Amino acid sequence: MISRDKAAYIFLIFATLFWSGNFIVGKAASLFEIPPFTLNFYRWTFAWLILAPFTLKEIFQKKEYILENLRLIFILGITSITIFNSIVYYSLNFTQVINGVLMISTIPVMIIFFSWILKIEKTNLYQILGVFFSLLGVMVIITKADLNKLLNFNFNKGDLWMVVAMFSWALYSALLKKKKFDLSQISLLQTIISAGLVLLLPAYLVEMSLGYKVDIHLPFILTLSYVVLFPGLASFFFWIKGISIIGSNRSGIFLHLMPIFSTIMAILIFKEKFMIFHLIGAILIITGIILSSKGRPA
Repeated sequence: MISRDKAAYIFLIFATLFWSGNFIVGKAASLFEIPPFTLNFYRWTFAWLILAPFTLKEIFQKKEYILENLRLIFILGITSITIFNSIVYYSLNFTQVINGVLMISTIPVMIIFFSWILKIEKTNLYQILGVFFSLLGVMVIITKADLNKLLNFNFNKGDLWMVVAMFSWALYSALLKKKKFDLSQISLLQTIISAGLVLLLPAYLVEMSLGYKVDIHLPFILTLSYVVLFPGLASFFFWIKGISIIGSNRSGIFLHLMPIFSTIMAILIFKEKFMIFHLIGAILIITGIILSSKGRPA
C-alpha cells in the first residue's frame, strides 16, 4: 500500500506536469491560430460550468461576505484569470516555450518581492538578493545575453509580455496570502473565476471584432479539453490534495519541476534548442530561488 507522503508526491508531480503541459498546448494553439483571449475565455467558462454544481450553494449562502470582499476578489480575478493566462497564450505566439517557463519559474521569488512591497510579509537581505538575481536571469533570457539588444531596446515582444504575466501571477499570489477567506478552496476559486470572466468577456469580444475568430475544429476541441480538464481543474485539485498531506512549504518545491518538464517537452515536440543564454539565465534564476529560501521557515 502506498504511503501518504508518496501519494502526495504523485499528486504534486501530476499537478506540475499538467501545468507544464499548459505551455506546450498554448504553443500548439498559436500554431493552429487559436486566438489567445478566445481560448482563455472558453477555458474558464467551461471550468466555471463544471464547478458550479459543487460551489453555487455555498456562494449563495455567503453572498454578503463575498460582496464585502468584492474589490479584492476582482483584483484576484483580473491578475490570475484575465491577465495571466491570456498573456501566456498570447506571448507563446512570439516566443519559445523554454523562454516562457524559465521566466515563469521566477514567480516564487517575485511573490516575496510583492509581499515585501505590499507589507504582507517581512523580508531579509538574502531574499532581496534572490529577487535581484532572478530578475537578472530574466533579463539575460530576454536579451539572449546580447548587450546590444538591451542598449537598443530590441526585445522580442513575446518575452516582454511574458514578464507582464509573471508579475501578474506573483501579485495575485501575494494578495491571496494577504487575507484568509471564509470560503472553501473550491468556492473561492469559483468566485475568482467569475470575477475574471466578467473582465475577460470584453477582451474576448474585442478580439472577435478584430477578426480573430476561432474555427471549431479538432485542434481547438483537443486544446480546449486539455486546458479545462488538466491545468484548469485537475492540477488545482491535485495541488490542494498534496498540500493537505505534506503542507505548503514542502509542496512549493515541486513547482520547480515545471521548467524541467516544459523544457523537455518543448525540445521533443517543437524541436526548440536549449541555448547558452538559457543556461546562464537558469543559473541566475536558480541562484535567486536558493537565496530567497534562506531565512524562511522550513
